[in-house]
Amino acid sequence: MVAMYTIAGRQVGSHILAIATLGTVFTLTTLSVGGKKTETTPPIQASSKDEEKFVKEFMAKAEMELKANH
Repeated sequence: MVAMYTIAGRQVGSHILAIATLGTVFTLTTLSVGGKKTETTPPIQASSKDEEKFVKEFMAKAEMELKANH
């Protein structure tokens, strides 16, 4: 026999509580770990602000072209 608990006026078995607890823990763990990962890029080591601006604009254009081709 299983131990029965009264929750919200209903009799609930201990095995149901265990299954619900484990399911909740695994679901919340999976949701918190999942998600889109952002790619890390190396820092731009430019000698001047103009060069840094040029590199950023060039990379933005290259990414736009890459997205347009796919």
